[in-house]
Amino acid sequence: MTRTSSAAYLLARARTPQAPELADIPWLRALLPQERERALADLRVVEVNVGELLCRVGRPVTYWFGVIDGLLKTSNDTSMGIPITFTGLPPGGWFGEGTVIKREAYRYNIQALRKSVVAGLSVETFHWLLDRSIPFNHFIVQQLNERLGQFIAAREIDRLGDPDARVARSLAALFHPVLYPNVGSLLRITQQELGYLVGLSRQRVNEALKRLEEVGAIRVEYGGVRVLDLERLRGYGMR
Repeated sequence: MTRTSSAAYLLARARTPQAPELADIPWLRALLPQERERALADLRVVEVNVGELLCRVGRPVTYWFGVIDGLLKTSNDTSMGIPITFTGLPPGGWFGEGTVIKREAYRYNIQALRKSVVAGLSVETFHWLLDRSIPFNHFIVQQLNERLGQFIAAREIDRLGDPDARVARSLAALFHPVLYPNVGSLLRITQQELGYLVGLSRQRVNEALKRLEEVGAIRVEYGGVRVLDLERLRGYGMR
């Protein structure tokens, strides 16, 4: 399937969001009635299958996306063709606002690690809200500010030689209360999926999770990880 046909295939599957899905969109509640009406008329939701690309490097931006359910990853390839994962995108996370603001082509890929439900707001409506809505502007500024801190932390994680600390800090990033408000204290993620995000084998991730359980930072539950002490998780491995 070509890049163009893949995007068209996703768009053809898109539908209007249901009430429970709208309730999971944090910025929607802050809009004034006219602004909310415009957003509701424009929002679309699509189910993205495992391995399917929602965004591709080089494609022009058309939507601002948010994860309603599931798990995505942001990645790119090095000049040698080696994939690099930047971050995971759990439920509640809206992403790509910088690309939408600049109306530029994507510099990264967004791929589903599991079957996911994703909402999209068109570039035109995004800019319409940006020009008119103070609450929407506040949300976008906060997103950009928190995202900057997240990527600075990601650079620090990349330099960590301790795999346990890498797993701990990467997990903590997925529990960010501002960027991913719908995660809560339990993240639905497998050890294999976490391995993809951290760049470690499932076996090594398993060892790290056991050590994090031993210090009381997390509890591994069926189908996911529950955080018991987020601050300990964020600071794991610091001297």
